[in-house]
Formats: sequence, C-alpha cells, structure tokens
Amino acid sequence: MNLVVDAGNTFIKLAVYGKDGMLDMRQLPLQEFCQGIQKVFEDYPGIRRAIVSSVAHLDKRGLDVLHVFCPVHLLGKDTRFPFKNSYATPQTLGVDRIALATAAFYNNPHGNTLVVDAGSCVTYDMVNDYGEYLGGAISPGLRMRYRAMHEQTANLPLLEPAEEVLDFIGNSTQSGMHSGVVNGLCLEIDGMIGLYESRFPHLTVILTGGDAQFLSKRLKSTIFANSKFLLEGLNYLLEYNRH
Repeated sequence: MNLVVDAGNTFIKLAVYGKDGMLDMRQLPLQEFCQGIQKVFEDYPGIRRAIVSSVAHLDKRGLDVLHVFCPVHLLGKDTRFPFKNSYATPQTLGVDRIALATAAFYNNPHGNTLVVDAGSCVTYDMVNDYGEYLGGAISPGLRMRYRAMHEQTANLPLLEPAEEVLDFIGNSTQSGMHSGVVNGLCLEIDGMIGLYESRFPHLTVILTGGDAQFLSKRLKSTIFANSKFLLEGLNYLLEYNRH
C-alpha cells in the first residue's frame, strides 16, 4: 500500500492507495499532522512507501515522524515525471501542478487534457496528445477574490461564497460582490476553456480542487469534476519513481 500526503496552505490530505485504487482519505489541520500519521499507520500497517507534496512548509519534525514508518519520496527537483516537461522555467513549477499534469497524462495518455484546479488560486494546466506539459495560467481563487475586496477597500465586508444561484445584476452591495466574484470566476473559467478548445481538438477538461463542486454546477462548459485528481497524480508519481 502507498500513502499520499498533500500538504496545502491550511490543511493536509492523507490518502491510502492499494492495488485497486484509493482505500481511505483524511483531511486534517497542519498542526495535527504527526498524530494523523500515527493513526493512519495504526489503521493501515501494510503501507510500505509514501510520497509528500508540500506547497506549504511541512516542518522537519513531521517528515521525521513519517520516515519512522516507511521510506518517503519528497516531490521535488529529483522526481522523475512520465510526461515531457516543456515549461520554460521548470525549477519554478509548483509540485501541485506537477501532480496534476501526471494525473492528466495517465488518465488521457493520447488525448488533449486541460486541468482546472480551483483552490486558493485557480490554475490551468495543459497536457497535449503527445504527452507534453505545455504550462497554463494562474489566477486568484474564489476566497482570495472575496478577501482582496475586503482587505483592499475601506467598506466592503468579508463574505463567504453564496450557495444560491445568483442573478448577474446584484441589487445590494453584498449581492453585487457575490455576482462579481462567483459569476466573474465562472465566466473566466468558461472563457479560458473556450480558448483552449479553439486550439486543441477533442479537449478533455478536468475540474478539481476545493471549490470544484461549488463551481461545476455553475459552469456552461462540459467538464469532469474530480476532487481527488491531485492525489491520484501523486500516487502515479510514487509508483513511477519506485525504481
């Protein structure tokens, strides 16, 4: 069995994979990592190797605890990738985007795939039908847009995303902010997908990340929502780097 560790800016996801796919997935705060690791190995003593992807700074103590239980592959510059990386500055490519490109390559090895990751930021990552990672785009995520309006103005409140369907014409300050953020981001994503579709035929679009479910029902484009896509990519990378 494999253990996949995805350390984000606020939470850590722990996923256990067997031969037939994911067996378990847990999310916990960064500060609870050590306790969470011990509990996972108590529940799954058959874990033999682990991979860690960290966009935040997972402290050394946490990694040391993980090393006690099994060998650990830290995703980074020494990791081998199954795809051709045509990014102009590969040393700056985020580990999360590497994992997403890997998942795209394995899930659609002979097709054009665009991965839209809706998290703290929204990232767009393109893998073409030659198995080549081309790059993409980065823009502010849903909550980042709300926070920016609140922090960069004197009077706008800090709002949470509105669950209700929004008319594009807001008739109050709050509904106007909701319309600007939610409708604006959906129009951005639909527009970006349209640009990629105009260049890459038979494009498969994967929507993932923490806000994937919230956004998927509001998009006009044909997409596949998969909240576990990054974790799948990490497991593929761990298997690819076994030897």
